[in-house]
Amino acid sequence: MFFFLLNLALSDLGSICTTVPKAMHNSLWDTRDISYKGCAAQVFFFLFFISAEFSLLTIMCYDRYVSICKPLHYGTLLGSRACAHMAAAAWASGFLIALLHMANTFSLPLCHGNALGQFFCEIPQILKLSCSHSAFRKIWISLLGAVLAFGCFVFIVFSYVQIFRAVLRIPSEQGHHKTFSTCLPHLAVVSFFLSTGTVAYLKPPSMFSPSLDLARSVLYSMVPPALNPLIYSLRNQELKAALWTLMTGWSQKN
Repeated sequence: MFFFLLNLALSDLGSICTTVPKAMHNSLWDTRDISYKGCAAQVFFFLFFISAEFSLLTIMCYDRYVSICKPLHYGTLLGSRACAHMAAAAWASGFLIALLHMANTFSLPLCHGNALGQFFCEIPQILKLSCSHSAFRKIWISLLGAVLAFGCFVFIVFSYVQIFRAVLRIPSEQGHHKTFSTCLPHLAVVSFFLSTGTVAYLKPPSMFSPSLDLARSVLYSMVPPALNPLIYSLRNQELKAALWTLMTGWSQKN
């Protein structure tokens, strides 16, 4: 789990570093300029880290499933080599998905201006500038990504059904608490990641407004990577004790 958490932290850091520094630079210098190549690179790296993160969350679900439902086979199914192969597959799938999306998006002719309504280069905003008459070219990569995401979602749901069935067979309350404390942080991260991504890409056109688009872009591009370390760190007893000491000390001073 800690090996996969390290990879998840790297994907979170990468997605934040792809969008936030440029947005801060533009804000400080009162500009909204970005080069064409810079925009393409931003699209690629953002999709790369986001796609890899979803794959890693799916693998972490499998890790929880094996550790709870098949604990005697954990060392065989999730040895160091198997974990390395799965992490490499997650990064490779993220690279492939990002490359396909970027190539498809920037191969379309752009003729409706060059102003994006976001603080970073985002595929839905770029497609609004396209004058291509081929709707299929605009949506086929998105459909591919949706199918892959749905497959991961089904796998996660199936795994958690099996996990909760196994938990209900545990006789002790302490066993219930220990198992849920292991699974709930991951389930919270997955739920927040999927809900914000769904709002971002599957909202109906009738809900369009510049302020709403900006809010949902911040919601799915910055909030999940920022919250993931906090959610997983709350399982650390030393960190919780330090936070409690800090909060009680602050309340006593006031």
